[in-house]
Amino acid sequence: MKLLPPNGNGHSAAELENRRRWLAGRTGREIADAPPDPPEKLKGLVENQIGGITLPLAVAGPLKIRGDFADGVFYVPLCTLEGTLALSMTRGLYLSFLSGGIATRHLGQQLNRSPVFLFQSAAKARDFGKWALQNFAGIQKAAEKKTAHGKLLRIETVPAHKNMILNFVFSTGDAAGQNMVTICTQAACEFIAQTHPDPPHFLIESNYSGDKNASWNNLARGRGHSVAAECRLQCRHIKRVLHANPREMIGYRNVFAFSSYLGGVLGMNAHAANALAALYLATGQDVACVAENCTCVSEYEIDGEGNLLASLQMPSATVGTVGGATRLAQQRANLELLGCTGDGSAAKYAEIVCACVLALEISLLGAIASGEFTSAHAKFGR
Repeated sequence: MKLLPPNGNGHSAAELENRRRWLAGRTGREIADAPPDPPEKLKGLVENQIGGITLPLAVAGPLKIRGDFADGVFYVPLCTLEGTLALSMTRGLYLSFLSGGIATRHLGQQLNRSPVFLFQSAAKARDFGKWALQNFAGIQKAAEKKTAHGKLLRIETVPAHKNMILNFVFSTGDAAGQNMVTICTQAACEFIAQTHPDPPHFLIESNYSGDKNASWNNLARGRGHSVAAECRLQCRHIKRVLHANPREMIGYRNVFAFSSYLGGVLGMNAHAANALAALYLATGQDVACVAENCTCVSEYEIDGEGNLLASLQMPSATVGTVGGATRLAQQRANLELLGCTGDGSAAKYAEIVCACVLALEISLLGAIASGEFTSAHAKFGR
C-alpha cells in the first residue's frame, strides 16, 4: 500500500473515507468519528459545560523511529485548524523515512511543584531549608501516601530573600502528573506545618516550577519527559522532497538563530508549538503545557558527504497516557493507534512527540530556504 496518506488535500466525504480505509490497511486500526462522550465522563475535565465542539482529525506519516521506547513505523493523529500543518509534518516524516528514520533517546522524566514558605528573616528561612533536607524521609513518606505511582525524588532549597522555596521533584509514571504533584506536595507541606517546631505559612506554588510557563529553568533542567531526536538526511532526498539543499538550509538556520537571539526567543526552534498543540489535542494532553514544552532546541550541520544532520532536544514534554482527557473515546483511540497505552507508554509517546516536532521543523526550514513557504500557505492554508 502507499506510504503516504492518499489525496492529502482532498476534502470530499469520499476522499476522507478513502484515507480511513488506507489507514486501516497500514496500521490494522480503524479510526472513525467517535460519538460525543457523555457529560458524566467529563467530570474533572470541565465545569459549566453547555456542549461540545468538533475539531478536524488528520493523520501524518510515515514516522520511522528507533528509540529507547518507540520502535517501528507509525502514523500520527493530529487535531489542527491550521492549513498546511498536516501536509508539512507528513513531508518531514517522509523525508526522514527515506533516509532511514529518526533516532530518539529518552533522557529522563521529572515533574516539580515549588511551594514557598514565608518567614520574617533570611536567617529563619535558611534554617528552615536545612531542617527540610534533614527531614526528607518523613516528608517523602507524607507525600507518597497520596499516590500509587508517583515518587518524590528529592527536595531542592531555593532561597528567596526572607522566604524559602522548596522545589519538590517527582517521577509520575505514565501520568502527566500535574494534579498528582500538587496533591502530594500539599500533603507534604501540611506534614511540615505539623512537625516543624515553628510552623511557617506556605503557598502551594511560587511559580518557580515554570508550570504553564516558558522558563530558563525548565529549558536547562527539564520538566516532564526529556527527549532527544536526530536523523541524517541524504542530500538527494532533500532536493527531491524539500526542493532545497543542505547548504541553503544551514544558511537560513544561521540567520534564524541570530534573529531569534535579537528577538529574545526562549529556546531555538521555528514552530514547535504547532506540532505540540496538534498532537496534544488529538491525544488528550493538557494543551496549555505547550507554553512550557515549546522551548526545545534544534541543531543542524553538514557531514563530510554533504548530508544534513538534524537534531532536536526537547527538555520538557509534560505528557501522559493515563489520566485527564486520555480517557475520552477519540483521544483513547488515537493513543491506541500509536500503541501508547499500558505500562511505560508515556515515555514511548514522548519520543514520538519529539520526533514529530523535529520532522515539522525540518519541513519548515526547507520551505523557507526554497522560497516555497508563502506559496504553500496560499495554496493549502486558505
